Amino acid sequence: MKHTFSADDELFNSVESSAEHLCEGCTRNQSLMIRQAIELFWEYQHIPTNYPNALHVACQLKSMRTDVPTLVSTILGNDVLGRELSLDIVHEKFGADIADLTRQVRWLNELSVNDAQNATGLGSKDQAEMLRRMVLTMVEDIRVVLVKLGYRTQRLYKLVKTDHPTREQVAKETLAIYAPLANRLGLGQLKWELEDVAFRILEPNAYKRIASALEENRAARESYINDFVADLDRRLVEHKLQSASVFGRPKHIYSIWKKMRSKRIEFDDLFDVRAVRVLVDDLTQCYSVLGIVHTAWQPISREFDDYVAHPKENGYQSLHTAVIGPNGKSVEVQIRTKEMDDEAENGVAAHWAYKEGGSSDAALQRSIDTLKLLLEDTDDLLLEGFSQQLDSERVYVFTPKGEVIDLVKGATPLDFAYHVHSEIGHRCRGSKVNGSIVNLTYQLQNGDRVEVLTTREPAPSRDWLNKSLGYLKSSRARGKVRAWFNTQDHAQHLAEGRAILDRELKRLKSAGISIDKITRKLKFDKSADLFVALGRNEVTVSQVAGAIDHLTEPAKKLLTSEAAQSRVNRRPDSISVRGVGNLLTNIATCCQPVPDDHIVGFITRSKGVSIHRASCINMLNLPEDELQRLIEVEWGADASDKYPVDILVVAFDRVGLLRDVSTVMANNKADVIAVNTLSNQEDQTAEMKISVLVSNMQELNTLLEKVRQLRNVSSVERLL
Repeated sequence: MKHTFSADDELFNSVESSAEHLCEGCTRNQSLMIRQAIELFWEYQHIPTNYPNALHVACQLKSMRTDVPTLVSTILGNDVLGRELSLDIVHEKFGADIADLTRQVRWLNELSVNDAQNATGLGSKDQAEMLRRMVLTMVEDIRVVLVKLGYRTQRLYKLVKTDHPTREQVAKETLAIYAPLANRLGLGQLKWELEDVAFRILEPNAYKRIASALEENRAARESYINDFVADLDRRLVEHKLQSASVFGRPKHIYSIWKKMRSKRIEFDDLFDVRAVRVLVDDLTQCYSVLGIVHTAWQPISREFDDYVAHPKENGYQSLHTAVIGPNGKSVEVQIRTKEMDDEAENGVAAHWAYKEGGSSDAALQRSIDTLKLLLEDTDDLLLEGFSQQLDSERVYVFTPKGEVIDLVKGATPLDFAYHVHSEIGHRCRGSKVNGSIVNLTYQLQNGDRVEVLTTREPAPSRDWLNKSLGYLKSSRARGKVRAWFNTQDHAQHLAEGRAILDRELKRLKSAGISIDKITRKLKFDKSADLFVALGRNEVTVSQVAGAIDHLTEPAKKLLTSEAAQSRVNRRPDSISVRGVGNLLTNIATCCQPVPDDHIVGFITRSKGVSIHRASCINMLNLPEDELQRLIEVEWGADASDKYPVDILVVAFDRVGLLRDVSTVMANNKADVIAVNTLSNQEDQTAEMKISVLVSNMQELNTLLEKVRQLRNVSSVERLL
């Protein structure tokens, strides 16, 4: 419902006053944009009494020299107006940049209501820090956080005058999340306002007690500091220290209460309720000013700290002293050089991580520094169109109870499960993200709400350890999976390892090789130890294949004659026969060797030298009286011919299977010379024996792997 008003309407006059303040110092186009936003606000505004007025928030941010797009987004960004004024209208009237900024403002205004406010463990230091980092990471434009802080400040002022049921929860959330965020952004005014008003809601009696103990209102305290600053400034000029600058601000009530609680002292024992800072040019002037201060006012000896001669661990340097000022009131005086102050305000000494006891984050600090520049710079070209994209390497998601979890960027629901608890990860069998079932390889996004679906018994998959499959991003989670396999039943590992080795021997057509030899080659004392290591994934299949490959060279042990040591005779057919020249060679059909296979020659009675694979079952089972007919051979330098190989494909019998296999062969430029297919109607399987021509083992292995990846293919083997 639209609100009608007249020129003498009190609210209208307030809006006009706000418009004039917001348009002050703006160009004509900027003023038109602001007034257009105010008109839309006025057209739809019917804001609850406990909710902040967007114009009040915008005026507060204007006093901080915030840019025009931020002010417009502040006016249009409250969630009440968001239900009536679509982003499409905002885009149409103000453009894409302001529409996007408005979207983020509305989103962040909703966040605390829906998620962070209901998070368990909000009082926990770690959980509060997680929420602060989440807010800074999830927003695309850091200015959105500034707007949120303005809204939160105005909302607290509204709630402090009411008995709204959410007032305490909002105040707790403010102290845990938003006041520290204001501190990180260097927004001291917002910080103390947030803290003081939240403290007033949560601890009204303590607030009133401290306020009464001050015996004066804030304006009077500020007036006292101003008089003290003027007096000290006059004395510095008299001592020819005109370049020194003096300024001060009394501490706010929440800060006083925190110090009283942390030091377990009463209000009367505090000496820094009023504080003054003096900046000078060099180190010598620091001690000169100290002398002037101690001469003019009586020092409180136990409150003197020389952090110049003895810097704090974080590098902070300054002289701290407290004196009895006019009217018997204590004043803290800090004295430092401009360089020390710069280090304290912008370097590690003033870094929010030091002040709050947390860990530093370079990406967040870069964003904070950029916002500080935005607030301080008067260049309209910088202010307009400003956008700061966080490059965080973390992702923040919610548990079903609303707790925030911090994960590595690219993390999956399985990473989430293992982060929550190892046992939950072991029993994970599925996941819901934002209420919908997703794959375990789904990459979580900031703000996702994740629910883990588990089974009764733990049963991790070995596929989870394969990085290329994308189940786990975190190496810590993979370590937990690996540890689970390592601690399983010894007998199970033994059986699994034995099956893996048998399968590999069968795949490589090397069943005749002694398991004891493989065991010794892989440096194990007993075959059982090798089986267990295979079952635990401590020894990989590729290591086993390498060991088998090195063991299939019987010819080297058999050649002892003097002729075996003679020169190598290179033959034009790409086979080198050692010790004998001009012999006819032919490729054995029983094992079909191809270049890169380990081979051995067998001198036949009528057909020259027959070339076999070293692992050929016929060669391994030769009678003892035939062994002397073995001769060492090797592939020549120009092994460019193609050789026939038979492979066996076993798969679920489906329409298009032969077509898919043929496509793989064609794409890999394999010459198919024969295909024989046998279907089993009973179990719906198909066996395909395919004869192809290949140039070497690498080409063959690539071909086998491509076929193995086809849908419904259960096994691919090279036949003897």
